[in-house]
Amino acid sequence: MKIDFQKMGGLAPAVIQDDQTGKILMLGFMNEEALDLTRETGKVTFFSRTHNRLWTKGETSGNLLQVTNILIDCDRDTLLIKAHPTGPVCHTGSDTCFGEQNQPDDILFLKQLQNLIEQRRQEMPEGSYTTTLFMKGVNRMAQKVGEEAVETVIEATNGTEERFIYEAADLMYHLMVLLTSKGLRMEDLCRELMKRHKE
Repeated sequence: MKIDFQKMGGLAPAVIQDDQTGKILMLGFMNEEALDLTRETGKVTFFSRTHNRLWTKGETSGNLLQVTNILIDCDRDTLLIKAHPTGPVCHTGSDTCFGEQNQPDDILFLKQLQNLIEQRRQEMPEGSYTTTLFMKGVNRMAQKVGEEAVETVIEATNGTEERFIYEAADLMYHLMVLLTSKGLRMEDLCRELMKRHKE
């Protein structure tokens, strides 16, 4: 789909969203040349209405926005650009132009953690505990899930809340490693739970 720049006199609003956290970082405007340059370089480039020129976000501060995906809305007059920021986005020094911290909601951290686990599986860096689990194979990973489940149950029935959370986190991590070894993700579990919820 192609953006219709003529609707707003040659410009289109571009909403910038952090691809990892889902937070809205800023809003800028692009003309056709800015969009082409953004696609070509992989760095978000806007058209400055104040200075009447193109500018790449971070060209002076070094806080670039690396593009991961570009989407066009159904009316073909607005862009949603998903990106990775290399530093604070706002000229005030704030993470976002809306005064929010650019941190994922707690539950979204699980997706980031699973991505990291998958990266460890691909790269197998030395000295990584996750690497040692993958090297020991699925039987050891499954055993670790069982051990952590028992420890979680013990803390739930006879321990403190702090220890229960600690052991439950260990259980979740080892389950994610096991899922990754089977080519699965936490999202697969979520889909199963959603399916059951509908029934």
